[in-house]
Amino acid sequence: MKVGVISDTHDYLDTKVPYLFAGVDHILHAGDVGLPQILRSLEKIAPVTAVAGNTDESAWNYPLTRTVELAGRKFLLHHIVNPHAPSDVLRDALHRERPEVVVFGHTHKPFSETLGGILYFNPGYAGKSRFGMPRTVALLQCEEGGIRTEFRSL
Repeated sequence: MKVGVISDTHDYLDTKVPYLFAGVDHILHAGDVGLPQILRSLEKIAPVTAVAGNTDESAWNYPLTRTVELAGRKFLLHHIVNPHAPSDVLRDALHRERPEVVVFGHTHKPFSETLGGILYFNPGYAGKSRFGMPRTVALLQCEEGGIRTEFRSL
């Protein structure tokens, strides 16, 4: 199963995203989505699981944390995560849900590291270009032997 991972779109969906996510079976959006139209556009590519970020309006009713099972693996999505020092809220969710992967955003920096048997994964920043920051999305290829990660530049 191929999973597209995106975060921090901030009301902007790059025209390259549908091409980069062609053939994905599911999309995970790790917050700071912006308007719901962003998710509707992504849903034209594949089913989407998304969470709220710190800039998302509460009226849009995006959940703060979501767990989804894909390819027999449990993914936990939460926008602000410090993999080396999880908050109490995240620590409780990790204990309760027992995910194999935690997908997050917020830092605008790609991150992929396994800690305590959990893959912590941030696809980077997909919003409009600012301050010369690299913009990326990612693919997670869920295979029998594990999960292969790939960052893709926008």
